Amino acid sequence: MTAHTLEQLLEKGYSVVTTVRSEGKATKIREAHSDEVEAGKLEVLIVPDIAQEGAFDDVVKTPGIDVVLHTASPFHFNITDPKKDLVDPAVIGTTGILKALHTSAPSVKRVVITSSFASIVDEAHFTNPAKTFTEADWNPVQLEDINRSPATAYRASKKLAELAAWDFVIAAKPSFDLVTICPPLVLGPVVHHLATLDSINTSNERVVSLLRGDWKSGIPSSAPVPMWIDVRDAARAHIRALEEPSAGGRRLLTTPGNFSNREIADIVRAKFPEFADRIPGPEVPGGEFPPEDQIFKIDNSATKKLLGFEWITLEKSITDLVTSLKEHGI
Repeated sequence: MTAHTLEQLLEKGYSVVTTVRSEGKATKIREAHSDEVEAGKLEVLIVPDIAQEGAFDDVVKTPGIDVVLHTASPFHFNITDPKKDLVDPAVIGTTGILKALHTSAPSVKRVVITSSFASIVDEAHFTNPAKTFTEADWNPVQLEDINRSPATAYRASKKLAELAAWDFVIAAKPSFDLVTICPPLVLGPVVHHLATLDSINTSNERVVSLLRGDWKSGIPSSAPVPMWIDVRDAARAHIRALEEPSAGGRRLLTTPGNFSNREIADIVRAKFPEFADRIPGPEVPGGEFPPEDQIFKIDNSATKKLLGFEWITLEKSITDLVTSLKEHGI
């Protein structure tokens, strides 16, 4: 999503300072946007480890920064130590940049942080049709719960990082206000100059598995959180959040609604006949959306009103994703 956000910012004429973890990735970004680099519209800086105290201290001293989008936080389930692998990078990375901005960047007026629907949803209500989640809800998960499962550890990392951000703003009263973006599963095309099949993000891994034939004999369950957003809409939401004055102090629950893994399989089967031998047919079980009496509800009407744009459809998102994966040799 970070790469899509960068592309949209540059298309809109913003001057951008972006950070990456390695010189190799920095080189790819500079090469892909060489005109903007040459024109002084893009600067790429290296922050090797956002979980290190003071990681952003030098970056935020770049003159003229007005707004900051903090989109870096780990999403994976390859966990050895959930606190070290997930919670610390999320919490320290988020609070670290806020502290650095408060100390050294008085010109910044707004910070937009990528959180997650994971910071909203409560695992105890996954199958409760009487529960409607909104932007006002907070996941009750605590640090002591992180060893329950990798998924719980991830949800805790997102909740604890977002809560730490709001707590910092309340306590420190910095010059900037805060907006947090809380998307669910992010699908959609990969950015070509950064992606390889081995580095596909966790969200899009399900479609790679589908295309490799892993769903041929059974479609994985869509539960417990069958909600999604296209990566380009997620990027647009971040930019809308930095531009809209009334977004300050808001949490935005960004999703057009629900999906099912069966829908994804059906779209790929209809749009890409060259994968017919790997895609499950209608007779293959699994992947349906949960029955209405076995799934929570959401109400993100406040977010939709603020954003004011038409969402990309699941069909377009999956079609564009598979097209981009084909270019990488899937």
